[in-house]
Amino acid sequence: MGFKYPKKEKLKSRKAIEVLFTEGKSVSKFPLRLVYTSHENFEEETLKFGVSVSKKYFKKAVDRNYYKRVLRECYRLNKKILYENLEQPYHMMFFYQTKERLDFQSINTKTKELFEKWVVQKNEKA
Repeated sequence: MGFKYPKKEKLKSRKAIEVLFTEGKSVSKFPLRLVYTSHENFEEETLKFGVSVSKKYFKKAVDRNYYKRVLRECYRLNKKILYENLEQPYHMMFFYQTKERLDFQSINTKTKELFEKWVVQKNEKA
């Protein structure tokens, strides 16, 4: 597994995102939040992943786009943590939830902690 983020791995389906918000479970590590749900369609990629930054925290699209790029990059670099612990396909959405303007290094560190927390939480439920 490489460090790519191909198109087939991106969460684009409106229905899937809607299900994520209605039935999904959540894990947080301030200022990041990961909402996830499992799905049964095994023909798809084992993990579909999306990112979001709220207009509530960053009014300018330039700022939102910057943090979305940072979140995608953090996911791309740390997705190995998620893939090593998948038994079934998942849909996931990654959120940046603060007005604080953190640098890449601190967001990357928080991403690792969040993904590890997700693995622990998922294993506790199983």
